[in-house]
Amino acid sequence: MYDYANIETKVKIMDNNLKNFLQSLKIEKNSAVLTARGYEKDIWQFLRFLDSNGLELPELSYLTLRQYLALLKEQKYARSSIARKMSAIRGFLKFLKREGILCNNTWEIVSTPKKEKRLPKFLYVDEVLELLDTPPKGSVLGCRDRAILEVLYGTGIRVGELVALTLSSVDMEEGYIKVKGKGSKERIVPVGKYALQAVAVYLKKSRPILEARQKAKEKSSALFLNRFGQDLTDRSVRRLVQKYGLKVSNKSNLSPHVLRHSFASHLLNAGADLRVVQEILGHVSVSTTQIYTHITREELKRTYLKTHPRA
Repeated sequence: MYDYANIETKVKIMDNNLKNFLQSLKIEKNSAVLTARGYEKDIWQFLRFLDSNGLELPELSYLTLRQYLALLKEQKYARSSIARKMSAIRGFLKFLKREGILCNNTWEIVSTPKKEKRLPKFLYVDEVLELLDTPPKGSVLGCRDRAILEVLYGTGIRVGELVALTLSSVDMEEGYIKVKGKGSKERIVPVGKYALQAVAVYLKKSRPILEARQKAKEKSSALFLNRFGQDLTDRSVRRLVQKYGLKVSNKSNLSPHVLRHSFASHLLNAGADLRVVQEILGHVSVSTTQIYTHITREELKRTYLKTHPRA
């Protein structure tokens, strides 16, 4: 017979420990909201695994962690997903050890599987130009969507950074936007003339109409608004990018991040300095930016096959 009272107590204790850990991520590392949500999901998955095997955290050993790794592989998780889950679990276990809740540390010897190296997906220049011209020019949402696509490709910012932009983030005269990136770090990103022009049209013709739909108590300073005049979400931006991607060579898997990859690869292919691109993208390490140099080789091969008479 189950001891429901005891089970409920253990769940409450674990839930409090997890909440404290996530709070520490926010305070100590300025972790993004999406990062914290991902950690919470991954850790709860691991805790459910322990519970289903009749184990508790104080009993955790390297054998238990290896067993969990084997289960993830058996369930066909990608190595990148497994590495992310292990990172979340390790962070949580280290927090519990630091707080004196967990004494056993044999799990530290278990190595995380290396991520497979995959080239980021990107669009060629002609494909991007076709995409940018897809939203209808005459409609309220069409003008907004055109501005969104132009800004994503014209700056290379992340979708979370895009939806966080406010009216004061954009310097139309100087051609810059102030972006709050990962870890709440701010950076200044240049904006091209086409993106600035699209934003100017949106601010003049579309945003006032969308803003008029806001409720008096819910006035928003966000740059991009949804059809109801409220802040646009990253999920909505992903949906609209995918929608227009379907109209361009049926690219159903198109995402804002593909535009970010395209932005970086096109800059490097045109001879931009790697360190400059790193600064614009907001990468902490230049090695993260270097992966785009491999994409430029694909561009060279495509040009060669397309233009050489004996290719």
